[in-house]
Amino acid sequence: MNSMTEEFLSSSSEETRRYGREFASGLQSGDIVALNGQLGAGKTVFMRGITEFFNCEDQLSSPTFPLLNIYQGSLRGEEVILHHFDLYRIESIVELETIGFDEYLSSAYLSVVEWADRFPEYVPMYTVAVFLEYTGDERRRILINHSSR
Repeated sequence: MNSMTEEFLSSSSEETRRYGREFASGLQSGDIVALNGQLGAGKTVFMRGITEFFNCEDQLSSPTFPLLNIYQGSLRGEEVILHHFDLYRIESIVELETIGFDEYLSSAYLSVVEWADRFPEYVPMYTVAVFLEYTGDERRRILINHSSR
């Protein structure tokens, strides 16, 4: 299985958001993104860039908030739905199965899973992995690994 890794260095939250927008421009319908990195590494800022690219105005309410945020956006005039998971507080795979994690992953234009590395059982489902690393002050290192389909 071939994969390609890209590396970016960000020196501000604005730059991290811009990388998020650029990253989003290369995504396709059905992509499932693993978004990893320690607390404070910039995952939320990167995600904001993704939602900006898809013109997401509002966050739709979700019964499982803060586990799942659903965003309605658009791409080239077509409506798209984004599912954004935050697995930080999830203790077991049973919790994920109970809420229908698999179904949510496969039922959106795009799914982004923060703290995806907490549940390695789902790694084969991810089409792209993003890792953000805090490198001091405002600086971040962003690694993007594209799996071959």
